[in-house]
Amino acid sequence: MVATPTRQLSLEEFLQLPETKPASEYSNGEIIQKPMPQGKHSRLQAKSVNAINNLVEDAKIALAFPELRCTFGGRSIVPDVAVFAWNRIPVDEKGNIANVFNTYPDWTIEILSPEQSATKPIKNILHCLNHGTSLGWLIDPEECNIIVYPQNQQPIYLENETDILPVHEIVKELHLTLGQLFKCLKLN
Repeated sequence: MVATPTRQLSLEEFLQLPETKPASEYSNGEIIQKPMPQGKHSRLQAKSVNAINNLVEDAKIALAFPELRCTFGGRSIVPDVAVFAWNRIPVDEKGNIANVFNTYPDWTIEILSPEQSATKPIKNILHCLNHGTSLGWLIDPEECNIIVYPQNQQPIYLENETDILPVHEIVKELHLTLGQLFKCLKLN
């Protein structure tokens, strides 16, 4: 029996498909559905978004968005947290935040889900860095560590509670240690 090759979808065709829950991403003609977020993932995502927005939103410096579709460089990805400098946030004709973000985030944060391979989130972070993003984080809630990906530098592995997390320059007022970040997972 001869296998018939299936036609790959174009990025434009993918973007016409209905959204899925959890979100699906597009890369090189392939559609990959993200894993369903679970407790630790959701809590770390909320903590990151809130910590960033509490410092920068009122001053109109930047905004952190959870699960925002970003389409650029031939791919359409949905970072767990996408941070945009205020002047880079797409707006519609009324001056409101646009629904479609056809650009890269300034800072991307990916959070591993249980039993998820790190390969896909790392590929997304590297894609972002190759298209203008300045900083990426890969948070591993099970191991309580973070790999920081600064643009044009070697990744930095952080595992000690006292390690200070490198942040994007637009949120330089955010002083957070690894221990402070992961403390949000404790309920006592």
